[in-house]
Amino acid sequence: MVAEMDPIEISQKLSDELRGAEFDAPISHVYDPLQYAWKPYEAYLSKYGMSRPRQVLLVGMNPGPWGMGQVGVPFGAISMVRDWMGIEASVGEPDELHPKRPVHGFDCDREEVSGTRLWGWARDRYGEPDAFFERFFVHNYCPLLVLDEDGKNRTPPKLRKAERAQVLPPCDRGLRRLVDYLEPQFVVGVGNYAERRVRAALKDSSADVVIGRVLHPSPASPKANRGWAPQAEAELQELGVEL
Repeated sequence: MVAEMDPIEISQKLSDELRGAEFDAPISHVYDPLQYAWKPYEAYLSKYGMSRPRQVLLVGMNPGPWGMGQVGVPFGAISMVRDWMGIEASVGEPDELHPKRPVHGFDCDREEVSGTRLWGWARDRYGEPDAFFERFFVHNYCPLLVLDEDGKNRTPPKLRKAERAQVLPPCDRGLRRLVDYLEPQFVVGVGNYAERRVRAALKDSSADVVIGRVLHPSPASPKANRGWAPQAEAELQELGVEL
């Protein structure tokens, strides 16, 4: 099957399809890094997302406020994006900025722990980013950072039914388009929810892929805090991924 769109076009289409989604209180702000942090995200796609096929597509859930919410790259711990991937570009601001969730781009002084774990594993296992991205690509299922009045991240499973009805179908289509383009052997959700969305999105797809999951590297997970990388590697190998 010949993919109709490349990853840059897929991402632009997804962002366009999510414009106008409506959310009710206590949700107060919605950030789309594919808009205000497009430059570093486009650099990520241009540098690491265009070659195919890939062995593994890793799928996260949605941006965190100190990672992709700052620099546009999934699990975007700033030191890993800038110093390991070699990506740094100007970042704007969302149309409406939450007072508790500023966007400082590459000047942000906080690091996303999930990102330091995931990309740190990639660096330690493969050395150079090209060696990792030759086999893997990392994508976030939903590009929206949804914040409540207190600045808490309202993840997709916590959205109301009417909100999910606006958000999930475009994200499903975006994932299917990316799978069509990258032609991975394995599509692996990072965490339980991401795996469920992968299965739902690809349920009627003609793509011949193995679907699975790895433990989410969040510091909120006691299991991940006991050493995420070796557990994730064991889960990948159990799926049949050769590391």
